[in-house]
Amino acid sequence: MKISPFEKRVKRRIAGREHYFFAACTPGLKKICLNEMLTAGFDGKKLELIQGGIEFQARLNTCMELNLNLKSPLRILMRIDTFKADSFEKFEKKIESIDWILYLPQNCSLKFNVTSKKSRLYHSDAIAQRCEKIILHQLQANITFKAKNRSNQTIYIRAENNFFTISLDTTGDLLFKRGIKKKVATAPLRENIAFAMLWWAGFSNKDILIDPMCGSGTFSLEAAMIKTNLPPGFFRSFAFESWPGFSPKTFAYMKKEVQKQFSGFADKQIFASDINDASLTALEQNISNHDFCNIIEASKKDFFTINPFAISQEKKGVVMLNPPYGKRLEQKKDTILFYQEIGKKLKSDFRGWRVGIILPSKESKSFLRLKLELKPVFHGGLDIFAGIGKIE
Repeated sequence: MKISPFEKRVKRRIAGREHYFFAACTPGLKKICLNEMLTAGFDGKKLELIQGGIEFQARLNTCMELNLNLKSPLRILMRIDTFKADSFEKFEKKIESIDWILYLPQNCSLKFNVTSKKSRLYHSDAIAQRCEKIILHQLQANITFKAKNRSNQTIYIRAENNFFTISLDTTGDLLFKRGIKKKVATAPLRENIAFAMLWWAGFSNKDILIDPMCGSGTFSLEAAMIKTNLPPGFFRSFAFESWPGFSPKTFAYMKKEVQKQFSGFADKQIFASDINDASLTALEQNISNHDFCNIIEASKKDFFTINPFAISQEKKGVVMLNPPYGKRLEQKKDTILFYQEIGKKLKSDFRGWRVGIILPSKESKSFLRLKLELKPVFHGGLDIFAGIGKIE
């Protein structure tokens, strides 16, 4: 099949060469992301831990693969250009010099994320407006590639001391949105935080999980993906799928290859429960449409009545808890008593198990009276903590 001169340019300049990318991470999860990349075989010489995440060199296909497989980062940005500009005239010339037609489809909607520090150009709206005008003019004047569906594309512009970094979001919806949970309970835990807690607790495909305050099932779903070797991006779409440099055949082959690694279990491996009917309904709807969720058992139970060894057939495993906190427990006294009771239950019935528990503050750890390592995490605008340890 003959390819056009434009397709040759895209292949040579976008798909065929390495670029710089940036994996943005939630505070506290950068090292987990690094571990994921190294475990996947990524060349450690081509990545660097920097503020806010990991910068790395790779081809576009590798970026696609990382979007599909990484569980901990928020998004992956593709670096487009860096330059110095201390006036709008210089800024506009630099933006005009970028071949946007090689990166973006003609029929896309543009969004901008602009930050400026200690730079002469500091008005974010003015920067975005000038950038949008130039890019749209270039795309409309050179109708070379039109995606099947209209997509939203986000351009990140960072200015500091008059130096600009221009990046393109490869991901789209944040990576913790796995495309699996259609129903959520009150105050749902983000999937990347749930994965991090499972990772800190050493959860593997050989472990069973008890998720006794399951809500809509975030811990259970993340654990099911770990046990069945299911990539977190398997059921969702990405921003790069609308790009001129995207190869549907290559991406389909990537998915086909990871499917070969899927594993199943004859018995239930994950035991999710809650006392809230709405939460259980949400969980049951979330797991009903996916075969990998067959290893999850959902039931209505009070955490304080659970006998873990009856569930696990005397095997010790991992227990994950996201107790209500903040507005869900109105008085401080209630919080103290509630966490004291959780600590007593874990000590009496879960001895020898590994545990992960969400804590609203450092002092909450003392209420549990357990030996836990505190991991600070940032969730939904809140600075909270994950308590991780083994119950002795």
